[in-house]
Amino acid sequence: MGNITLKQAAEWCGGKIDPKYADVEFLGANNDTRIIKEGQLFLALKGARDGHDFIPMAFEKGAAAVLCEHCDGDYPAIVVEDTRIALGKIANGERKRIGMKVVGVTGSVGKSTTKEMISTVLETTFRTAKTPANHNNDIGMPMGILSMPEDTQVAVLEMGMNHFREMAYLSAIGQPDVSVIVNIGTMHIEHLGSQEGILQAKLEILEGMEATAPVLLNGDDKHLKTADCGMHPVRYFGVGENCAVRGLDPEISTGCVSFRVKAGDREFPIELPVEGEHFVCDALAAVAVGLELGVEPVKIQESLSNFRNMAGRQEIYERDGYTIISDCYNAGPESMAAALKVLGRQKGRKIAVLGDMLELGVCTQAEHYKVGRLAAEQADRLLAFGPNGGRMEKGALTGGMTEGTARSFTDRHQLVLELKRLARPGDVILFKGSRGMHMELALELFFSDEK
Repeated sequence: MGNITLKQAAEWCGGKIDPKYADVEFLGANNDTRIIKEGQLFLALKGARDGHDFIPMAFEKGAAAVLCEHCDGDYPAIVVEDTRIALGKIANGERKRIGMKVVGVTGSVGKSTTKEMISTVLETTFRTAKTPANHNNDIGMPMGILSMPEDTQVAVLEMGMNHFREMAYLSAIGQPDVSVIVNIGTMHIEHLGSQEGILQAKLEILEGMEATAPVLLNGDDKHLKTADCGMHPVRYFGVGENCAVRGLDPEISTGCVSFRVKAGDREFPIELPVEGEHFVCDALAAVAVGLELGVEPVKIQESLSNFRNMAGRQEIYERDGYTIISDCYNAGPESMAAALKVLGRQKGRKIAVLGDMLELGVCTQAEHYKVGRLAAEQADRLLAFGPNGGRMEKGALTGGMTEGTARSFTDRHQLVLELKRLARPGDVILFKGSRGMHMELALELFFSDEK
């Protein structure tokens, strides 16, 4: 990453600095004093706790400077009206300074996995950087940009939102040269009203792009294949006949997804070391980006054959005689259905441990009921967790599970105690739920000695 001086950053964001600190440099940015690294810019953000209260601690931990709205001590500081807005302007300044191409990735489900696949493909040909983990909002994405090496040629930015105009803001910061929209689901429908509203919010990604920059859309998604993208060239990926980058003859087997790609006069096979038909779409998005940026098909093949997903996203592994499917990162109706299908293909007794899906608004009860019915089709046991667990339990019972094979809990420890009582070696156990349900804690407790 490149050193940024306070003078540069202040010019980008319109902030004020003490001239004696003009040449102070920082590397990256952080808003958490617990993990801040020496030489970083500390972001004094106002939230549940006021970051300004932690400025002295940040400097004790080695911060080089602070971005803040007021500063009571003699510190290297950029003083601005709004720290969040200033952070976005500084990130945009750095994006322009580096001069990298930017691939923006959004969608309701699977955007993190798609980001990882795209990065895997592009790394074969370009010096590639990506936003880390779940850093996809108005704080995380700019921080991700500020952590990128100075020699980055292509940056892959995951962009998330749950309200109107948030995507437009992220797009203005990142200014994508290519944008990818994976799908339009029901996540965040509570705030956006309908899938049409979700589509409108996702299409805000176009606002930060040049008018002729390409947009890559999932041509199998009923909302995206009719989306109005204005002057932007649209390329579709998917399995349908309308797709310029098309997946042919997909095969799903234990631990593997394979298909052939047809793109114009080019045709080549793809084999992924993952399980689940939903990965076909994610991989085709990565293929489409690779071809758009000139990556050779053989490099696309090789890179995807070695793909490894991020922790907490459908990890399948053996532990203490159990097969664990850890998919705790997040959940919506679409990803729940996909995970349950993966569970259903496994050998052994199948236990679904499912947490609530959040931000579904008026659809909440109906969608949890549907998930319960799906669980009855794919699993032998259901343990549901959260305020809407009862709806999942009811759905499972009406879907064919018998009394006692489907249960719901509002207490995590009671959930885990029942799982420990029920489970035996040879079982396959799926852990999944929305991020706010912290299903990874249930997984940790299951293997702990805690009673």
